[in-house]
Amino acid sequence: MRYKRILLKLSGEALMGDRNYGIDPQRLKEYAEDVKEITEKGIEVAIVIGGGNIFRGVSGASEGMDRVQADHMGMLATTINGLALQSALEDAGIYTRLQSAIEMHKIAEPFIRRRAIRHLEKGRVVIFAGGTGNPYFTTDTAATLRAIEIEADVILKGTRVDGVYTADPEKDVNAVKYESISFREAYEKGLNIMDMTAFTLSEENKLPILVFDMNTRGNLLRVVKGENIGTLVHN
Repeated sequence: MRYKRILLKLSGEALMGDRNYGIDPQRLKEYAEDVKEITEKGIEVAIVIGGGNIFRGVSGASEGMDRVQADHMGMLATTINGLALQSALEDAGIYTRLQSAIEMHKIAEPFIRRRAIRHLEKGRVVIFAGGTGNPYFTTDTAATLRAIEIEADVILKGTRVDGVYTADPEKDVNAVKYESISFREAYEKGLNIMDMTAFTLSEENKLPILVFDMNTRGNLLRVVKGENIGTLVHN
């Protein structure tokens, strides 16, 4: 296997499936089965999930809501998604722990770095909810921060496209896919892979990001095996 410990970043919108909002149970089930495939190979898995299928803090703020309040609502949305994903994973027979950056003792453990690492070493999937616990930071930044803290080998950014392109492949038929690209090149070309804070953190800590199509069954296993799919962003 190419990677031993991964941080899987999923967007909240990914959970919608073909719906316009909310959570698609079938999509959750498919993700759980993909994660189970790699845990059975001994891969240690942590997951950060967004909340955009329920509420986006930036959108709320743009419509006149207080930004701090809106971001706290977005953090709660990530917790709802984390609970849903935890349920799907446990239905698939995977031991999990949900850790939250915002303390919610009844439903999740507080985030404690050493405890998270211990869970991973014991083969449990750890889901990090609540973003960073602070407003003005995205779940991309939360994913990068947690990946660094747990000493993950890579961030796997699961999307609905199969990598990073010169332009949006859903809008431009002439868009060309990169097999790999450096952080510096991505900056210079203005490619929208992760927000700038997350991107800078990854570069400074020499933490590669692999962007791939999570919605194709089996791709997650192919990625951790080291097959040439997706786009690798590296130093």
